[in-house]
Amino acid sequence: MRWVNRHARRGDRIFLGALPILLLVLLYLFLAVQRHAANPMDKILPLPASMVDAMAALLFQADQLTGQFVFWADTLASLQRLGIGLGIATLSALVVGLLLGVLPPVRATFGPLVTVVAVIPPIALLPILFIALGLGETAKVALIVIGVAPVMMRDIAAHVAALPREQIVKAQTLGASSWQIMIRVALPQAMPRLLHTMRLALGPAWVFLISAEAIASDVGLGYRIFLVRRYLSMDVIIPYVAWIAILAILMDAVLTLASRRAFPWAHGAGH
Repeated sequence: MRWVNRHARRGDRIFLGALPILLLVLLYLFLAVQRHAANPMDKILPLPASMVDAMAALLFQADQLTGQFVFWADTLASLQRLGIGLGIATLSALVVGLLLGVLPPVRATFGPLVTVVAVIPPIALLPILFIALGLGETAKVALIVIGVAPVMMRDIAAHVAALPREQIVKAQTLGASSWQIMIRVALPQAMPRLLHTMRLALGPAWVFLISAEAIASDVGLGYRIFLVRRYLSMDVIIPYVAWIAILAILMDAVLTLASRRAFPWAHGAGH
């Protein structure tokens, strides 16, 4: 049997997916042990024990100045910024995407503007945002929105514009207005695509969040990583990076599950 025709069973997929991660962990442990054998004070590749000790203080000991548990305060702050930014970006992408996809005059007028904004590197706008909006939460959220919303708008607009023309014609034959076509024909078919687009936007959204927190913040996962890097505190940086990866994976899994539960027809269910 050719490899292209081989499909792993569920249990095998879990094992095969975990295998490369396990090999990377083993490789890290091997290199860390070697470095510490040569230099017990090595900070570049900390051993698991030192990472546990460093994280225990951030997890379970309240900060003397703020009284907060640093790790959980960082996580909550970052998730709030990410949630607000992604929420605004998703809502705007849905509204603008529907308008661009369904209404050709709107697409001809505002499509080029969305395209121009989408190709501007958002990080280049960060100084402008900080100058215009200050160093508070607004600028950080705005960077996430500007970074992911235009790309999401283009994707939703293209998906809606590609809907079979026969559906639009039939809806008009039945007396549907442009508004009704947008809500009853385009919107239901755009929702699964919107969740898929959100999944694709998660990675860039995290990048913009970490960048904003690293430059101007006093709490957050990105802020903590760039704060401790001056001390070469890899025993904090590595767990924080791993935690960000775990959060991103969980968010992606939730969006995937929500899409499959809410829109099974979009995933080939019943075929």
